[in-house]
Amino acid sequence: MHIYVYFIYLIKNIFILQYILEDKEINVFHKKEGNMEMNKPNILHIFVDQQRFDTIGALNNPIIKTPNINRLVKTGVAFTNAYAPSPVCVAARCSMIHGQYPANTGCFENDLMPLDNRQTLMDVLTKGGYRTHGIGKCHFTPDALALKGFQTREVQEELGVESVENYPYMEYLQEKGYKHLCEPNGVRGEMYYIPQPSQLPPEDHPSQWIGDRTVDFIKENGDNNEPWYLFSSFIHPHPPFAPPNPWHKLYRPSQMPLPNIPDEFESLHTFVNKCQNRYKYRDNGFDKNLIRTMKAYYYACISFVDYQIGRILDELEKTGNKNNTMIIFTADHGEHLGDYRCVGKRSMHDSCARIPLIIKQPGKFDGGVICEEAASLVDLAPTILGAAELKMETHNMDGVDLYSLIKGDITRKYVFGQLNYNGMDFIDADADFENYVTNKECKRAAFSTYMAANSDWKYFYSAPDNREFLFNKKYDPKETRNVVSNPFYKEELKNIKSSLINHLKECGETFGIEGSDWKAHKLPPFTKDPDRGLLIQDGYTPWVDTYIPGYTDL
Repeated sequence: MHIYVYFIYLIKNIFILQYILEDKEINVFHKKEGNMEMNKPNILHIFVDQQRFDTIGALNNPIIKTPNINRLVKTGVAFTNAYAPSPVCVAARCSMIHGQYPANTGCFENDLMPLDNRQTLMDVLTKGGYRTHGIGKCHFTPDALALKGFQTREVQEELGVESVENYPYMEYLQEKGYKHLCEPNGVRGEMYYIPQPSQLPPEDHPSQWIGDRTVDFIKENGDNNEPWYLFSSFIHPHPPFAPPNPWHKLYRPSQMPLPNIPDEFESLHTFVNKCQNRYKYRDNGFDKNLIRTMKAYYYACISFVDYQIGRILDELEKTGNKNNTMIIFTADHGEHLGDYRCVGKRSMHDSCARIPLIIKQPGKFDGGVICEEAASLVDLAPTILGAAELKMETHNMDGVDLYSLIKGDITRKYVFGQLNYNGMDFIDADADFENYVTNKECKRAAFSTYMAANSDWKYFYSAPDNREFLFNKKYDPKETRNVVSNPFYKEELKNIKSSLINHLKECGETFGIEGSDWKAHKLPPFTKDPDRGLLIQDGYTPWVDTYIPGYTDL
């Protein structure tokens, strides 16, 4: 009798265990050491800089070769209307790690991140028992070497440094004997938007180093009893577009498509577009062959990163971590790449503000699903912390857990964005305007661009131009016609504009608002001096000597 009861009990528990393991809502895995059961996944956060939303083969780009990102698309969830909260490096990353829009972080550009004690998602993960590590570009300000919640970092940044100390990639290059090398990520300044083969071979390229260190971390932590969060952050395809040999020949310029240049492209330009074209040496003529060469080299940079992602995914599988790891692939912002005859970022057009975002996690984010609901980088902190069953303690987050979004548990009308670019170098300011912008809030408002978007509509307002833009994304996915004055879209304009203004008011970001409308700031004219504002950015390796005897001193 006792044997019979025990047998029934055993069978019952086998069925319960089977149910738990098959339940797609639960991700249970066994660590090899100690046979420890945990329901907290590892989190691999793959981040790239300046990659457009439309540069993934499996998401309808027939030219680019991204077989490993395609693997994530085919097995995970791709959010095809994901946006940067600010289309520039520091502000986008700041919003991502705090889960807040710029109007709440106070970071609107490549400027200071919050200096108060608010937590980052890494703080919460570390406190919650995760092994946290950052590899590559974090772009933390004001301290580039700050941990901001990471337990450890291996730093690789895009500009030069004074010493190899605390910069392991620079130390690696020095040890390899690259005495001639001035700029490992490509020659900037006047060459910023001139495509160029890297001066480094593939095995020593910055993207390969990130791939190597990521693979090593997964090897070293494959059997850990504690879950880990790894931020693997590539500088490329950020310009200069400098893929290594022979990757620079993977795409040929004559086979690349022309940029998106609508008939009325100049009417779609904003102040920040003019500034970027100027300071990146691209406002004195438009060469379509140069643009196609840029695109070829830009695509090659992406494919070389994709190659690293393949190595990383393979290592996850080798170490038995494939099924217990949440994988996130995304970018900080996009790149115009000749669209509207513009280059650079900082624009609210889709080419800059819209980003790739793919999440893969067995039982939750899986099945090769396409999600067209609007998403944002501010959603990553609540999504990651939701997977880890942890909570932010110091502040409320603006984002949502994307798992709740794909399940349909929550809905929202729009995601938001703001950029503040200081354009004083590009205008002929009079004394009155100089006095006006001594108030930092007024200066921010005068140079800000504000955005609201979802899968159907995009609205943004450029304060320096005192102009509104509205795009019907269903009928005009390439954003070729501003329909803000179209009488048939009055209701849509009213709804999206009021939502954006209300968002800013709720955050206390009101210096650009007057009543229920935008405040006009009367910006002085754009300078006619063609050399004013040109970029000088020589970020050298610490060992380089630019002195040329007999020439430099003449």
